[in-house]
Amino acid sequence: MVTFKEMDKTCFEMYDQVAQNVEVKSEYRIKRVNGGLGGLILEEVPVTPYVKDLSVYERATEYEQNFDVSNWHFYMAFDGDIPVGAATIAGANPNINMLSGRADACVLWDIRVADAYKHQGIGQKLFDMAKAGAQADGYKQMIIECQNNNVTACNFYKKQGALLGKMDAYAYYTDPETRDEIQFIWYLDL
Repeated sequence: MVTFKEMDKTCFEMYDQVAQNVEVKSEYRIKRVNGGLGGLILEEVPVTPYVKDLSVYERATEYEQNFDVSNWHFYMAFDGDIPVGAATIAGANPNINMLSGRADACVLWDIRVADAYKHQGIGQKLFDMAKAGAQADGYKQMIIECQNNNVTACNFYKKQGALLGKMDAYAYYTDPETRDEIQFIWYLDL
């Protein structure tokens, strides 16, 4: 039986034990109408399937090296003593670019579910806990980042009522490994 708990920063080593793999079978591509002046159209296109490990970019044990996490919330799912899911809400912080200095918004910094536990409602429960925590802290909006090759996440955030507010085709341009990915920023009114 899977149990859910709000944790504190002492959970970071357990948190990082939860895999953060994304199965990529398709991705959204931008079609620019008249060079973009006529608008943008997102098209989902199939790609050769692969797995992207996001844990190379995101380690909870490294959060405090760059951020004050005193107003962050950490939620975890456990199967017995085994961590199988995790989510983080980053509270208002001047070092978080996605907040653009806003104090009325938070960021869904991370949400992950171990491969063997996906499609069992664990991500939904973690999201619900994160959303409730953000609302309890008085935030008016949750900001969420994902990439165009994480179609599953895009569909999940859309299902939660989030709206795609920004696309940046050059957000990762300086990194040769992720240069072709498009940054999506979602907004969820709380």
